[in-house]
Amino acid sequence: MDNSGQRQTGRDGAGRATGPEGDRPQRPREVGGGFLMGRPFGVPVYVAPSWFVVAALITWVFGDQLDRVLPELGAARYLVSLFFAVAFYASVLVHELAHTIAALRYKLPVRRIQLQFFGGVSEIEKETETPGREFVLAFVGPLLSLVLSGLFYVGMQFVEPGTVPGVLLAGLMVSNLIVAAFNLLPGLPLDGGRMLRAVVWKISGKPMTGTIAAAWTGRALAVTVLVGLPLLSQAGGLNEDAEGFGSFESLTDALLAAILAAIIWTGAGNSLRMARLRERLPGLSARTLTRRAVPVAGDTPLSEALRRANEAGARALVVVDGQGVPTAVVREAAIVGIPEHRRPWVAVGTLAQDLKEGMKVSAELTGEDLLDTLQTTPATEYLVVEETGEIYGVLSAADVERAFVAAMARPSS
Repeated sequence: MDNSGQRQTGRDGAGRATGPEGDRPQRPREVGGGFLMGRPFGVPVYVAPSWFVVAALITWVFGDQLDRVLPELGAARYLVSLFFAVAFYASVLVHELAHTIAALRYKLPVRRIQLQFFGGVSEIEKETETPGREFVLAFVGPLLSLVLSGLFYVGMQFVEPGTVPGVLLAGLMVSNLIVAAFNLLPGLPLDGGRMLRAVVWKISGKPMTGTIAAAWTGRALAVTVLVGLPLLSQAGGLNEDAEGFGSFESLTDALLAAILAAIIWTGAGNSLRMARLRERLPGLSARTLTRRAVPVAGDTPLSEALRRANEAGARALVVVDGQGVPTAVVREAAIVGIPEHRRPWVAVGTLAQDLKEGMKVSAELTGEDLLDTLQTTPATEYLVVEETGEIYGVLSAADVERAFVAAMARPSS
């Protein structure tokens, strides 16, 4: 299962935070990633602490199953079961690497892969641009799980049934088949939900319509799991002693169903919220948020520069050299800190921040592209220019932050 669009983002409510460089949207810090296991294809792979819980549970349950099939193993069966748990999650890692490779192929950044209690998550930071790519990106994970299941089945043909290798291969074959089938269920946040989203997106021409359909299908799936799994368990245990293990297993299945349903319901809701956020992001435009600026020489007194700005109806100052080339942006916070009676004696150049690489942005930037650009080069103010290189104005990171918060607070249509 992949988890695209994590800007969590994750994440204040929108997957962004405020950094020390001013009130600018940022990607979240990686908190609670777990133990770093490696960086295949340059993407860090973490094992969450919850994995050790599920590994112990698999070792215990599979060990009991081995005792029925291979009683001669004795206590060694738990060592074999632990090997199975590790091999199973190695298969899950292959599933997630399939998503990662496809994402990198489409030039989509992948923050990390995390193996956790209920499988794995590939945190892909951007959405695909077309429904076809979305479908492929989602389908490759279950496809690799099906391929692995087939390979383990082929391996079973070369070992004797009822032996340790035979039991392990059979267990891995079945478990990968279950992983593929579960992820193909048509509801977000599962891979099948992303495939459904792609199909509806293709038919309707609107990615948001696909997300709404897949998210509500995911919520329906969560309710089905919550109600259906305990009913199936009860139906399967009708012939068992109600006072024995049958009732305990029914309780366990009900708890498992509740956890799975909660994960699916929450994931579907998060996918819907993130899609609504992206729908609003195009309203963040460098052109509309930019303050008009006047060019001044670095030795111009602050009082004179502010007088020119007031006459021009501008709210920002840009320092230029003798040829009119912009070299620095005057910081608003620095201006506020100068008492009015001192302003005739302070040169604007002493209050300016030199333009570094990345602090000159296009007036045409909008949405995620604008936020990503500001994230790449942290600053409090940016010089905004036209495609011709002409000065358009100054963009304040604080203005972008306020517009972003306003977009988040605006009710959904």
